[in-house]
Amino acid sequence: MSDQQQTEVIVVGAGPTGLLLAGDLAEAGVAVLVLEKRGAEISNLSRAFAVHARTLEVLDARGLTDDLSALGGNRLSELFLFGSAKIDLSGLDTRFPCVLMTPQYNVERVLRERAAAAGAEFRFGHRVTGIDQADGRVTVRTDRGDFTAPYVVGTDGVHSGVREAVGIPFPGEAVLRSMMLADAELDAPPEHSPSVGSANGAFCFVAEFGDGTWRVIAWNAADQQDDDAPVTTGEIRTALKLAFGTDFGMREPRWSSRFHSDERQAPTYRSGNVFLAGDAAHCHSPAGGMGMNTGLQDAANLSWKLAAVLRGADPALLDTFEAERHPVGAAVLRTSGRIIRAAANKSKVFKAVRGVVLGAALRLDPVMHKVTGEISGIDVHYGHGPGGHRLVGRRAEDVDLAGGSRLYEALRGGRFVVLDSAEPTGAVDAASAEPDGLTRVVRPDGYIGWAGEDDPAAVRAYLEAHAGRL
Repeated sequence: MSDQQQTEVIVVGAGPTGLLLAGDLAEAGVAVLVLEKRGAEISNLSRAFAVHARTLEVLDARGLTDDLSALGGNRLSELFLFGSAKIDLSGLDTRFPCVLMTPQYNVERVLRERAAAAGAEFRFGHRVTGIDQADGRVTVRTDRGDFTAPYVVGTDGVHSGVREAVGIPFPGEAVLRSMMLADAELDAPPEHSPSVGSANGAFCFVAEFGDGTWRVIAWNAADQQDDDAPVTTGEIRTALKLAFGTDFGMREPRWSSRFHSDERQAPTYRSGNVFLAGDAAHCHSPAGGMGMNTGLQDAANLSWKLAAVLRGADPALLDTFEAERHPVGAAVLRTSGRIIRAAANKSKVFKAVRGVVLGAALRLDPVMHKVTGEISGIDVHYGHGPGGHRLVGRRAEDVDLAGGSRLYEALRGGRFVVLDSAEPTGAVDAASAEPDGLTRVVRPDGYIGWAGEDDPAAVRAYLEAHAGRL
């Protein structure tokens, strides 16, 4: 190893976002190095627990959904909110009309195994101390040596060293302080999972992982402490009793922590050849369980673009990462913010009508469709651009293909898929779907990149600009 190791992409941070990104790049034949300040052991202390429908599709396009499910979890088609209000996910137009409740460390395990098997290199115990950019290359300085690559992606969380090193601000505010997390068994669990309780100046969320363990998120306005203050079992039980009227017979937690819930978003996701994704680019409350999901979808959007540009695609393709994902991050901040503020509202009048009003609204099909589409990520779209077909930028539904396979199986390996095309184009798959007179080019992240009447020249031009060498 030289004093300054050379590679093609450096990913800083081995959480879910960085691991999916690294795995995608490695599978595409890109030399990728992952730097992580923690040790090699995957921590069992994690905040995230919900894997939504769109993320399950993202994992399906990588052959990982079954592997993740095998590690345990609880698939829920209904999410109960305040009072009788509930979100019904069963109507989502997807193979996964549900949310999978499973600890973040399970997600990290399947993603790390995949990345390592594909050839990604890992360096643990490396803390970023600075970043330099010159002549189209980026040097990452760490406390254990320097590393250089054409591109660097910071996926190193809310306190991102990459973001700080390149001087990208992280404006926002702390919405709630002294929130408590715990995983514990409940001797008298609630009827529904998840359940949300909010009363007497406290609110709590409890959800079952499927193995008898429940994730508890608790907040008590009357008991506000610094983040580094130890969490006691008594504090959590008190918050549960205030919010639900019972502590559900909560046993001693296997672990607990305290944190404050911020709403922040970087104004730009890029500085030169350095990109930000996941919590390094945006953070928000745990309400709705959308944080990890948004980061994983950031990675799915960026990975194929980096690989394509390194294969010779138009470098302007990388500009579309921020253009497509920044609005999504902003929307998630708004959605999660509305939920957490509704839960923490202290008005007795508001609390009295909240569940009734929300329940009535959710019984309206258009409202339910909008809410489930937002929370699940199924309705995320990127816009078709000037002169583009109305389908461009839309999520591609998983369809059956000739020969018995599915679209999302054909996407595996980071491939573009041309639907309704007469013949394959190099390394790009061509397969027949429903003959509706349209040709569609599906990007590796499962979104439609080009659509129109059969036009081989136009398809070729699109692929040359977006796929690189075929």
